[in-house]
Amino acid sequence: MEFHPQPRGGTPKPWAFPAPERSRLANGLTLLTSHRPGQQVVAVEVNLVAPLETEPEGLDGVATIMARALSEGTDKHTAEEFAAELERCGATLDAHADHPGVRVSLEVPASRLPRALGLLADALRAPAFPDSEIERLVGNRLDEIPHELANPARRAAMALSKELFPATSRMSRPRQGTEETVARIDAAAVRAFYDAHVRPATGTAVIVGDFTGVDLDAALAGTLGAWTGSTAEPPKPSAVVADDAGRVVIVDRPGAVQTQLLIGRVGADRHDQVWPAQVLGTYCLGGTLTSRLDRVLREEKGYTYGVRAFGQVLRSSAPSSPEGATGAALLAISGSVDTASTGPALQDLWTVLRTLAAEGLTDAERDVAVQNLVGVAPLKYETAAAVAGTLADQVEQQLPDDYQAQLYARLAKTGTVEATAAVVSAFPVDRLVTILVGDAAQIAEPVKALGIGEVTVVSG
Repeated sequence: MEFHPQPRGGTPKPWAFPAPERSRLANGLTLLTSHRPGQQVVAVEVNLVAPLETEPEGLDGVATIMARALSEGTDKHTAEEFAAELERCGATLDAHADHPGVRVSLEVPASRLPRALGLLADALRAPAFPDSEIERLVGNRLDEIPHELANPARRAAMALSKELFPATSRMSRPRQGTEETVARIDAAAVRAFYDAHVRPATGTAVIVGDFTGVDLDAALAGTLGAWTGSTAEPPKPSAVVADDAGRVVIVDRPGAVQTQLLIGRVGADRHDQVWPAQVLGTYCLGGTLTSRLDRVLREEKGYTYGVRAFGQVLRSSAPSSPEGATGAALLAISGSVDTASTGPALQDLWTVLRTLAAEGLTDAERDVAVQNLVGVAPLKYETAAAVAGTLADQVEQQLPDDYQAQLYARLAKTGTVEATAAVVSAFPVDRLVTILVGDAAQIAEPVKALGIGEVTVVSG
C-alpha cells in the first residue's frame, strides 16, 4: 500500500486588518472602501447619525420602526416590489437602531452591486413609509415585547440598564421601546424622525468586497451619490451618567428552576488607553471555556454551562470632538445557574474576583489570551461582512481607520501586570450591580447572606 506524504504547513504570511480608502461624495456622504480580492459577496454598511436619545419624548422605539420601514417601499416600488427586486439581485437588506444611531446593512454578489446600490439608495433617499406598513411593523414590535420580557437574559439586560442609568437617560429604557411608547408610533412620527436625522451629509457608507470588473465610482454616482438632503450638523450627544454602587436586584420569577445572572457596571470605552489591557484581562477572566470563571463555576463546581465576561461599547465619541469624550462601555459578567446553586455560585464568583485582585493573572493565562485574540484574527475577518461591520463600528465610535490594526499590535504587547490591573479595575467587587432573574423566595436569603450589596426584589 502506498501512502501519500503528510501535508506540511506553509510559511506563515503577515496579516493586518484591512486599511480602507476614505473619500467623500459630492453630496457629503463619507465613503470607506476596501477592495478584497476573492470576496465575491460585497458587504455595505451605512451609518446614520440618528441616536436613540433624539427620539421624541414618549415615542421610544420610533428609530427602530423607521429602520425596519426603510425597506417597506419607496417612491419607485411598493414593499412587495422592493422585496422582489432585492431577491432578483440575490441581496439582503437589514437595518436596526441602537444608541449611536441607525445601521443599514446590505450584502450582494459583486456582479449585481450597482443594481443593489440603487435599491439601497432608494430606501435611504425616498422611503414611502405607508400607513399600512407602519401599522404592521408596530403590531409586529408589540408582539415581540412579551416574548422579550419572558426571556430571562433579555429581562436581565433591561433591569441592568434601568438600574445603572438615571430614569431621565434614554439608556435606562429598552432600546426598541415599550408597549406604551411603541403603541403611539404612527407613519407621521416615523416620517418626522426620518426628516430630522437621515441625510447624506452626516452619513457614512462602508463598502468591502472584490471590485474587480465593477466601476464603483460610476455605480456610486448614480445611486448613493444622487441622494440629497439637509446639511445640518448632527445632534451632540449628552454625557453618560451611571450609578454602579454595589447592589443586588432580584427580578422575581416564582417557580423558576434557573437563575439568570447579569453583573455589570459602566467603564472605559475604546478611546481610553486602558482598553487593550481591559480586553485582554476580561478575556482571561471570562472570555472562553478555559477562563477563570468557567474553570471554577463550570468545570470544578458544575453550576453552569458557561459564564462569560465581556465589554460592550454603548456609545462613544472622540475626546477631540466638539462635545468631548462622552463614551461608555458596559462591562459585564453573564450566565445562568440552577436555582439551588445561586448563592454558592455568586459566592464563588466573588471569590474568583477577590483572588484575581490579590494574586493577579498568570503569564500563561495572558499568553493564551493573546494567542486566541490575535492569532485567530485572520479567520475572524475572512468575510467582507466582518470587515465592513468592524469598519462601521469604528466610524460609529469616532475611531481612526487603523484602530483595529493598532489594537491587535497593542494586545500583543500588553503584559500580564497591565492586563491584571485593567481587569481588576473593570470589575471591583464593591462596585458591581447584580441582576438575578429567578425565584426570589428561593434565592433572596442566600444572596443577602453573601453581603455583596443591598438586595431588592422587583416583579418579573
